[in-house]
Amino acid sequence: MPGDIQQRTGGYGYDRAIVAGLRDLGWDVEVCSLDDSYPFPCEDARSHATRALAALPDGTLVLADGLAFGAMGEEAEREASRLRFVALVHHPLALESGLDLRVAQALRESETRALGAVRGVVVTSAATVQSLRPYGIAPDAVAVIRPGTDPAPVARGTRGIDPPHPAMSVELLSVASLTPRKGYDVLFHALSRLPHLQWHLTCAGSPHLHPETADALASQVLVAGLADRVTFVGELGEAALAAAYDRADVFVLATRHEGYGMAVAEAVARGLPVVSTPTGAIPELVDAASGVLVPNDDVEALTSALERLVNDHERARLTEGARRRRHDLPTWQDAAREMAAALERYRTRGIVQP
Repeated sequence: MPGDIQQRTGGYGYDRAIVAGLRDLGWDVEVCSLDDSYPFPCEDARSHATRALAALPDGTLVLADGLAFGAMGEEAEREASRLRFVALVHHPLALESGLDLRVAQALRESETRALGAVRGVVVTSAATVQSLRPYGIAPDAVAVIRPGTDPAPVARGTRGIDPPHPAMSVELLSVASLTPRKGYDVLFHALSRLPHLQWHLTCAGSPHLHPETADALASQVLVAGLADRVTFVGELGEAALAAAYDRADVFVLATRHEGYGMAVAEAVARGLPVVSTPTGAIPELVDAASGVLVPNDDVEALTSALERLVNDHERARLTEGARRRRHDLPTWQDAAREMAAALERYRTRGIVQP
């Protein structure tokens, strides 16, 4: 994987939990951290990856995070005859929002080469299986292994914490890095239409993955006159993030694309009603009794949904539904067992030929 496994994003959280779960099942797992410049590696990063792969013994089973592997087409082809590659694709790199067309095409070509060198592919939702069809990956070569969720207490919300929030204020929470794909610009447009309502939004996510977007979003908030209504808290540690969920009344994620939607699952685990979009596995996580899903980039629909929940026209009902739904979420133990079974199958399988 690229960079530090402790990074607080959904993808790295998945990787950490799977590593821990496989080790608990008796697997010998070695984590190999590549340069953090992926998926746009510099020459030194490529040299490091080449050396890291060359150092692995013949026959090693390599579960490669797609954030790096998709940009390693040449390296994967070179080592495919002796290493047993399995790609972990959270979502295809070329589908990232905001990419220049030439960059997207280059990523598509590299990822196609890399996926041609694997024994199998692991994805986190059925939606990602469909997105891999243009790469020539047959569905029977793909295992869907949904993320688990950690047990969590029900969120108390603004009226349950001590000291309580002002009774008329509703705390909205969005947990996502400040990147184009996460749709913060759409969320801010929608909220700018609701100045007459009492709400506050906390945005928890790293501003460092796409600094241009982080700067643009900060400017958008200022221009819209929302500086006292929107708080950017950056990437939070485990305890601080748990506290943010606890004092939230509604979780909102205006994402344009997700491989799964782990932050949504974490919100449901805490019994929070969700406003989001029908991408990745979010439609499986959020039903009509626990949240509202609106089309991607639809400011009008998002505004309407937020207005209804801030006004409490539906919030109480959806909160009850989310608290029921939290018991249906998969566990990380389930995910680790499914990953182990998939890796055992792929260990003896030949190379997939797109």
